[in-house]
Amino acid sequence: MKLGVFTPLFNNLTFDEMIEKVAEKGLQTVEIGTGGSPGSAHLDIDKLLASSDERKEYLHKLSDKGLEISALSAHHNPISPIKEVAQEADELLRKTIKLANLMNVPVVNGFSGVAGGNATDTQVNWPVLPWPTEYNDSYEYQWEQKLIPYWKDINTVAEAAGVKIGIELHGGFLAHTPYTMLRLRDAAGKAIGCNLDPSHLWWQGIDPVAAVKILGAENAIHHFHAKDTYLDQDNINMHGLTDMQPYGNVKTRAWTFRSVGCGHDLKVWSDIISALRIQGYDYVLSIEHEDPIMSIDEGLNRAITNLRTIMINDQPTDMWWA
Repeated sequence: MKLGVFTPLFNNLTFDEMIEKVAEKGLQTVEIGTGGSPGSAHLDIDKLLASSDERKEYLHKLSDKGLEISALSAHHNPISPIKEVAQEADELLRKTIKLANLMNVPVVNGFSGVAGGNATDTQVNWPVLPWPTEYNDSYEYQWEQKLIPYWKDINTVAEAAGVKIGIELHGGFLAHTPYTMLRLRDAAGKAIGCNLDPSHLWWQGIDPVAAVKILGAENAIHHFHAKDTYLDQDNINMHGLTDMQPYGNVKTRAWTFRSVGCGHDLKVWSDIISALRIQGYDYVLSIEHEDPIMSIDEGLNRAITNLRTIMINDQPTDMWWA
C-alpha cells in the first residue's frame, strides 16, 4: 500500500508549494481536485488537456519529488435538477476522465449525485424513508430516470478511457451505502466503483470492515480515503445521526470528522487495513484531513504517524509454518 493525501487542505498553496510540502512529509501520492467541491487550486484542467508539454512538465514536477497521482477528483452533482449545475458537473467529469487517460491516472473520484424528487423539481431531494410514499416515488424516479442512465453513459466513457470511477459513499447523495453502491454498479457497469471513506460509514451506523468485505468481494473498491469520525452518544441522543448543525458546532454535534486515530482507535483502523489487504485492495490510503479541532499540519501529521504504524507495505511471504 501507498500513503498519500487529498490536497484541498493545501488550497492556499501553489502547486509547487503543495508538492514541496507533501514531499517533505514523506508521502508517496497526491489526489488532486479538478474542480467542483475540491476546487482546482493545483490543476488547470483546460491547460493540461490542451498541451502534452504542459502535462509532461506537470508530471515531471511530481516525479521529481517522488510523487504520483493516485486519483483526480471531480466531486460535484452531475444529476442536479439545476440545469447549469448538472451541465458544469458533467463537463468537469468528462474532462477529468479524458485527462486521467492522458496522464495515466487510474481513478477519477466524485459523488454519485442527487436529483430532484420529480421532473419539475428545482432543488435536490434526498429521500431516506419509504413512507410517506411520496418519498419512495421520488427515490424510484431518481434512480430509474436520472442516476442509472447517467452513470451507464459515464461507465462507457470511463471504460473506453481505461479509467475507473471512485464514487464516494457520502450522505446526501444517492449512492451512500454498500447496497446503493452495488445497485448502481450492477446497473451501470464495472468501471463504476467506490472511493471508500470510513468516516461517512460510521455516522450511518455501518461497520467499515464489513463494508470492505461486501464491496471487496465485488472488486468494487477503487480508491480509499483515510478519515475518521467521532460519535458523541450524548449529542446523538439529542440530535440523532442526521444532525443538521454546522460542522463547526463540535460541542453539540452528534458526530464530527477527526484525524485518523482520533475517532476510533488504531486496532479498529488496523482491522480496516487488514480487511482491505485480504479483499485484494493494495493501492493508496489517501488522507483527507477535515478535523475541526486540529491545525492542518497537526491533523495531517497525526494521520500520517498513525497510519504508518498499521499500514501493510510488503507482500506476504510463503507460509513457511504451515
